[in-house]
Amino acid sequence: MAEQVADMYASLRSNVGHLGQILGETMQSHLGDAFLEKVEQIRILAKQARKGDESSREQMLALLTSLPDEELVPFAKAFNQFLNLANIAEQYHTISRNCDELVCVPDPVEQLLGRILNTDLDENDVINCLKQLEIDLVLTAHPTEISRRTLIQKYAAVVDCLTDQENSQLSDRERNQNNLRLRQLIAQIWHTNEIRSERPTPVDEARWGLSTIETSLWQAIPDFLRQLNDQVEQRTGKELPINIALVRFSSWMGGDRDGNPFVTHKVTQEVLDRNRHAAARLYLKDIVALVGELSMEQATPELLALTNNSNEPYRDVLRQLRCKLRKTIDYLNIRIEGRFPDVDTSELIWQQADLQAPLELLYNSLCDSGMKLIANGLLLDILRRLASFGIHMLRLDIRQDSTRHSDVIAELTRYLGLGDYNHWDENEKQAFLLRELTNRRPLMPANWQPSEDVAEVIKTCELIARQPKESLGSYVISMAGKPSDVLTVLLLLKETGCSHPMRVVPLFETLEDLTNAASCIKSLLDIDWYRGYTKGMQEVMIGYSDSAKDAGVMAAAWAQYRAQEQLVAVCNKANVKLMLFHGRGGSIGRGGGPAHKAILSQPPGSVDGRIRVTEQGEMIRFKFGLPKLAVQSLALYTSAVMEATLLPPPEPKKAWRDCMQRIAEESVLHYRGIVREEKDFVPYFRSATPEVELGKLPLGSRPAKRKVDGGIESLRAIPWIFAWSQNRLMLPAWLGAGEALNAAIQRDELTLLREMEAEWPFFETRISMLEMVYMKAEPNLARYYEKCLVKPELHHLGEKLRQRLQLGIDTVLSLTESDQLMSHTPWNRESVKLRNPYIDPLNFLQTELLARTRKEVEPSAHVQLALMLTIAGVAAGMRNTG
Repeated sequence: MAEQVADMYASLRSNVGHLGQILGETMQSHLGDAFLEKVEQIRILAKQARKGDESSREQMLALLTSLPDEELVPFAKAFNQFLNLANIAEQYHTISRNCDELVCVPDPVEQLLGRILNTDLDENDVINCLKQLEIDLVLTAHPTEISRRTLIQKYAAVVDCLTDQENSQLSDRERNQNNLRLRQLIAQIWHTNEIRSERPTPVDEARWGLSTIETSLWQAIPDFLRQLNDQVEQRTGKELPINIALVRFSSWMGGDRDGNPFVTHKVTQEVLDRNRHAAARLYLKDIVALVGELSMEQATPELLALTNNSNEPYRDVLRQLRCKLRKTIDYLNIRIEGRFPDVDTSELIWQQADLQAPLELLYNSLCDSGMKLIANGLLLDILRRLASFGIHMLRLDIRQDSTRHSDVIAELTRYLGLGDYNHWDENEKQAFLLRELTNRRPLMPANWQPSEDVAEVIKTCELIARQPKESLGSYVISMAGKPSDVLTVLLLLKETGCSHPMRVVPLFETLEDLTNAASCIKSLLDIDWYRGYTKGMQEVMIGYSDSAKDAGVMAAAWAQYRAQEQLVAVCNKANVKLMLFHGRGGSIGRGGGPAHKAILSQPPGSVDGRIRVTEQGEMIRFKFGLPKLAVQSLALYTSAVMEATLLPPPEPKKAWRDCMQRIAEESVLHYRGIVREEKDFVPYFRSATPEVELGKLPLGSRPAKRKVDGGIESLRAIPWIFAWSQNRLMLPAWLGAGEALNAAIQRDELTLLREMEAEWPFFETRISMLEMVYMKAEPNLARYYEKCLVKPELHHLGEKLRQRLQLGIDTVLSLTESDQLMSHTPWNRESVKLRNPYIDPLNFLQTELLARTRKEVEPSAHVQLALMLTIAGVAAGMRNTG
C-alpha cells in the first residue's frame, strides 16, 4: 500500500522537488551558500521534529531565534515561496496528464448523466433541467487573498512551464528552454516583494477580479460548454441551445459598501465602467480573430441583403462590430476618467443585442449554408461568452447594512416633522413604507440637505437608477431581520427614480435572524404590493460567516438548514420561486469547503435548479485561476445543482432531526460558554494569535472591524478565522462541535449518529468538514504560541481549549470507526502532510517575531516585514486564510 501511495504522488513530488531545487539555486545565487545551508538545515530539522524528535525541535528553535535581523526577511520569504510553489504544483497535479485516478476524479457531469439516465427520469428531464439551470457565482474581494496580482500572473506562467514539461516529445533544446524559463520566473518571484506596500483600493480589488476572468474564465466557459454539449449529445442525441448560460458571474468588488467607507457611489460607477471596458476589450480581441476566420462567401439571402451582396458578407458585419467596439472602448476610457459626455449610443455596443443579434445572424447563415462545423468554432464560443458574461462582464451586486437605510428614512421623517422612524415599531414602519411606496408624489423635498452619510446612500440609489438593469445583480441588505428592512430599500429606490425592479435581498446572518428568516419572508409575501413586485421570484441570502461566529459551526449549520427548509415551504405556499444565495467563505469556519458536497447537503427542494454562491478571496484563484481548473469547478457546480434538483437528498428522519437539534443546542452553549462567558477569553485571544498585527497587513480595502473601538463582537468574521488559523488552533471551525457530539454518544446515540453519517448528506458533510479542520489543527504549535506570548495566569484557558480539541478528535474517530482522520480522503491527508514541515518553521519564527514586536515601541522594518511574510506564508500553507 505504501508503494501505491508513493507512486500515486510521484509526479507531484517530482514537480515540488524540481521547483524547490530551482528556488534553492535562486536563493544561493542571491544570498550565498551559507544562507541556503541554514534554510535547508531548518527544513530537515522541522521534518524530524514532526516525527517527535525533541532534540531536532530544540536545534531548530535555537537556529530560528538566533537569526540576525538582515536574515529574517529572506528566511521568511524562502519558506513562504516554497509553500506557494508547492500549491502551484498541487494545483497543477489535479489537471495534469500524470494525475492519479484517486486524485483526479472522473468528470462529475459525465458520471451524473450516466446515473440519471439509468433512473425513471428520461433524457427530456435532463435537457429541460440544463436549460433552466441558474448558477450565479458571485466573486467577492474579502481580505483573504494574500498574493499580489503580479505574483499570481507569474505563478500562472509557472503552470504553463509544467504543462510543457509533460510533453514527452520535447527535444533537449526545448526542454532546456523550458527549464530556463522556469528559472527566470522563480527568480522574478524571489526578487518581488510579496507584501503590498499599501492596501488595495476597491477599484484595485475589482481589477483583480476582472483579471481572473481574462486569464481563465473567458476561455473556460466555452471549453466547459463544448465539453458538456458533447456529453449530452453522446447520451441523448440532442444538443444544447447556442445561447445557454448555465453559469453566470456577479461581483461584490466595488459594490459591497457594508462597513467599507472606501466604497462610494463614485467608486461603484468607475467599477461598472471598468467591467464594461474589460468585456469590450475581450470581445474586440475575439472579433478581430473572427474576421480572420470567416472569409466565406456563401450566405443566406438575409445576410446578403444586409451586406449588399458582398463577396465577404461575414467579414463586412464583423468589421462594423470591430469599429463599434473600438469606439465603445474609447468612450469608456473617457468615463473611467470621470467625464460623461453625451454620445450617440447607436455608434457603440451599448445593449447586448447590439452584439448578439448580428453574431446570431452570422451563426444561422453559416448553419443554413451547410457550414455548421465552422459556425461551431470561435463564433459559437463568442455567443456563449455573451450568454454568460453579457456586455457588462460581471453583474455588480450592491450591499449595505440595514441601519444605513433606516437612518435615511429617520433623518427624512424628522426633517418632515413626522417623528423619528427609528423609534417606531415594526407595524408603524411597514404602514408608513407601504403608503409611500404606493403614493405617486415624491417623498423627498427638493430643498432637503441630508447629512453626509445619508447623502451617500441616496447617491448610490440614484446611481442604480441610471444603470442598465443588466449591469446590476441584487441589492443585498446586511443584518436584515424585519420586513421593513426590505421595504425601506424599495422606497429609497423608488424615490431616486429606479424604474427597473431590482431584486432586493435580505441577508440573514445571526442565529436569531436565521431562526426568524421564514416568518420575515412570509410577512413580506403576505403583502399584495410586495408579492407583485417580486414577479414570482424571491431571493434570500444565508450568511455563513457571521452565524458561525455568533453560534459556532454546528449550531449555525443546523440553523441554516432549518431556515432553508422553512423558506422553501413559505415560498411554495405563496407560489413564488425561491433563489437561495449562499454567503459561503473559503474556510470551514465560514461555511467553506468543497462546493459539490455543500450543495448536495442542502435540504431537499432548496436548490431546484437555482443557486447563488459567493466565491471569496483566494478560493477564486484556487478554483478558477487556471482554465482547466475552472472547467473542473464549473463541472462540479453544474453536476451538483443538477443532482440536487433531479435526485434530491432524502428528507431527514424525525430521529435525525431531534438528535441534530440536541447537538445544536449543546454546541452553542459550549461555544458561547467560552467565547462570550469566559472572562479570560478576549485577552487570551489577543495574546495567543496575531489578531492585532493582522490589522497592519494590507490585505483588502475593508477595515477589519465594523467599529474601530469595538471588541470581539465587532471583529469581522474573516480576521476572526484568520487569526486562529495562524496559531494553528483553528478554534472557530470546531469549538462546541466535539463537545456536543460527545454528549450525544454519552446519551447512547452512537448508532443513530453513524446512521446519520451514512445516510444524511447534511450530517456527513459536517463530519467531513470537522475531520479536515481537526487534521489541520496543531495543538503543540498553539501551546508554543501560548508559552511565548500569553501571561501564565491565562494558560489554564489554553489547556482547556486543547483538551476540547482532543475530545472532538477522539469523538469523530469513534463516530467514523477510524484510527486516523481523513482516512477516506488520502489525497487531502497527503496535501496537509506535504506542507507541514514548511509551515512549522514559519509558525515558530512568527511567534518569535510577535514576542519581539510586542516588547518594542517601534520595531525595525526588517522585523515588521518578516512578520508579515510569516503571516502570508502560513496562510499559503493552510490553503485558506479567512
